[in-house]
Amino acid sequence: MKKFLSLLLLLGLVSGCSKKKDDSKPSGNILKRTIKLHPGNYNVAFLIMDGTYNTEFTAPYDIFQHTKYREGIKAMNTFTVANTLDPITTFEGLRILPDFDYLRDSLPPIDILVIPSAEHHLDSDLKDTAMLNFVKRVDKNALFMTSHCDGAFILAKAGLLDKVTSTTFPSDISKYKQMFPLLKVKDSVLFVHDGKYITSAGGAKSFEASLYLCEHLYGKEVTKSLAKGLVIDWDLDLIEKFIPQ
Repeated sequence: MKKFLSLLLLLGLVSGCSKKKDDSKPSGNILKRTIKLHPGNYNVAFLIMDGTYNTEFTAPYDIFQHTKYREGIKAMNTFTVANTLDPITTFEGLRILPDFDYLRDSLPPIDILVIPSAEHHLDSDLKDTAMLNFVKRVDKNALFMTSHCDGAFILAKAGLLDKVTSTTFPSDISKYKQMFPLLKVKDSVLFVHDGKYITSAGGAKSFEASLYLCEHLYGKEVTKSLAKGLVIDWDLDLIEKFIPQ
């Protein structure tokens, strides 16, 4: 009888250990997907964090990711960067797995940085020195630094827009001017391209700003085909923009 009880106890312990192991949470490294970066393409990084707004992230991602289906151009490798490999949760509740942790991973060279708007870009995110320092490091070698909606606040806080004209979400223009009184700010436009900085009003107009960059890089015909693939009427001449000469 004692041997039988001991056997039951042993089975219970094994079962308990197995259950505990199955319930353990996978680490970020296990969840991380393998990124294939095609040599010769532009590397386009999307800076995401908790509270990122869906549209300002997905609009440029959709446009840029579709370039790989066009022949005869230098297409874009698209990937996300965050300060973690754990899932981030957007403002609307979408959970996204970052591709790279910019605090710990060895990152590929970034040609284009995209900063979508996030919930706290007007307050606590502006105190995130690690994130701001990352943006400054990328800026040193990037071909283009882009923002959508309140993502401009991050570029401005990093001191990268001091010598150029920029814009942001229409209803936050006054706040933008108040926080950064020395900046040259343009309102009543969908986007501004000054130097290597492209700042947009955000929202659905993030599509237009992203298509503009494609037209700047690839020309009208390729960009029209990208827009057509996403059922977007595209005519750069009809877009309210500011591009200083």
